[in-house]
Amino acid sequence: MGGLISSVRAVKHTGNNRSQTGEHRTMKLKTNRIITTKPWRVKNKTGHLLFGKLTKKIIGFCYEIHKQYGSGQKESVYQKALKEKLEINKIPYKKELSISIKSEDTGKSLGSHRLDFVIDKKVVVETKAIKFTPTKLEQQLYSYLKNSEYKVGLMINFGSSKLYIRRIILTK
Repeated sequence: MGGLISSVRAVKHTGNNRSQTGEHRTMKLKTNRIITTKPWRVKNKTGHLLFGKLTKKIIGFCYEIHKQYGSGQKESVYQKALKEKLEINKIPYKKELSISIKSEDTGKSLGSHRLDFVIDKKVVVETKAIKFTPTKLEQQLYSYLKNSEYKVGLMINFGSSKLYIRRIILTK
């Protein structure tokens, strides 16, 4: 199986790379012109994402959490805040779900991993609160996807000054 790792970022339709909430906003410019910006969206080259609506909601929650609590909290604080957002929005999830790693040769269990979140039985979310995000963590999420039934994962690092989000899709 191969994998696809793609950057996902929230962007306004105006071409600016700053994130906004999913609501339309009206801004008054110094020239007294009024413009309305469209909501940010999760996009890729084709415009179609596997579980795009769900990942957009999750990413939006993470931006809100990062804005509220900044980058200096423990990982557990961000996890509890995400859990709260999911519950408020009635999005089903499982926390600390264990998956078994099986031998490709014999099928015997070699070990297990605990996933931070599995949201709506579709998306694996791994949260971190570290200053830098090593590539090894992305590879770890890819391994989680490879050894489970899930095809989409989000690596979210709240610890850096800018919210770090990496969307990983498992492909055949």
